[in-house]
Amino acid sequence: MSLAVAPIVEGHAEVESVPLLLRRIFAKLGVSDIQVARPFRVKRNRVVKPGELERAISQTIRDRAEVGGIMVLIDSDDDCPAELGVQLLDRAKKTTQMPVSIVLAHREFECWLLASKESLRGINGILENATAPPDPENIRGAKEHLTRNMTRGRRYLAVDDQVTFAEKFDLNDARQRCPSFDKCYREVERLLHAMGVAT
Repeated sequence: MSLAVAPIVEGHAEVESVPLLLRRIFAKLGVSDIQVARPFRVKRNRVVKPGELERAISQTIRDRAEVGGIMVLIDSDDDCPAELGVQLLDRAKKTTQMPVSIVLAHREFECWLLASKESLRGINGILENATAPPDPENIRGAKEHLTRNMTRGRRYLAVDDQVTFAEKFDLNDARQRCPSFDKCYREVERLLHAMGVAT
């Protein structure tokens, strides 16, 4: 069995969408022999508390086979991604010697979808003339913003729409318009290198 990256995520929707996103990035990097383990879900307001990230990492390693690296991907909400990311990484390194990457979507995961909205036109109700806002990561309420760009009677629901959008959104647009997604992409590559995988 090949090595696996094990995601730690915060929401039910991310349990489905983050593995899909990771596999898309693997494919862009030309990597095909790495698996994505079943994500471990821990609520955002819990994972930042002392002991909770540590518990999630330990349980992930214990319960999932062939884990060679861990990717923690949560929303930054109103926290500074750089500051919180450093704190979480420091705690992770004290918990395991396994390679760990910490990724915080600036504000929320849906900001990455906003950044490549043109690539989502016509999908799950997104209007055919929808365009990305100028600064997606500074938008509060990205989910509501997506709803405003959907046909009448439709509203964005993460559990229904996030997986489909994660499969379709343009990764290059998101990298160019969202520094936190560019960091996510680079962190995936860094994590694979730390696991001994050539990209």
